[in-house]
Amino acid sequence: MPDDESEAVEDTEEAEDGMAVLEAKVAELQKELQYSQAEIANARQRGQRDRSEAIRFGAAGLASKIIPAIDSLEKSLANENGDNEAISNGVRMTLDSLKSALESEGVTILQTTGEAFDPSRMEAIATVPASEGQDAGLVIEEIESGYMLHDRVLRPAKVIVVSD
Repeated sequence: MPDDESEAVEDTEEAEDGMAVLEAKVAELQKELQYSQAEIANARQRGQRDRSEAIRFGAAGLASKIIPAIDSLEKSLANENGDNEAISNGVRMTLDSLKSALESEGVTILQTTGEAFDPSRMEAIATVPASEGQDAGLVIEEIESGYMLHDRVLRPAKVIVVSD
């Protein structure tokens, strides 16, 4: 009889060991499931963020191609000699139309003259010594306009800055 009792104790211990192994495996699988669910939630959020960024900044490519045309039209208006007013008016209307189209997409022109130099939005192409009453680091002239799309710089403004 003592053998029956020792076998029963061994069976119980084996069952408990097997149960402990199964419980550990279940805990491990639950942990993996939680990680997988968190990764799926993160992937969804990344996808939504990427889609919203693509929608918000989708006009950047087209705007970058239109900006040089705007520059050319502005130069032609600046260099007009007044010979043909109809052509000048047509160029001015085209320029205004292009600018309003860009503004409707969120593109804005940087205001730089008289502002403090900001290297994240401006490119200093020259410096001039400060005259009396001028602060160093102040933009005194804009050579080429800069453009922003929402909070991104499409093209930095090229400026002349006062130095010490």
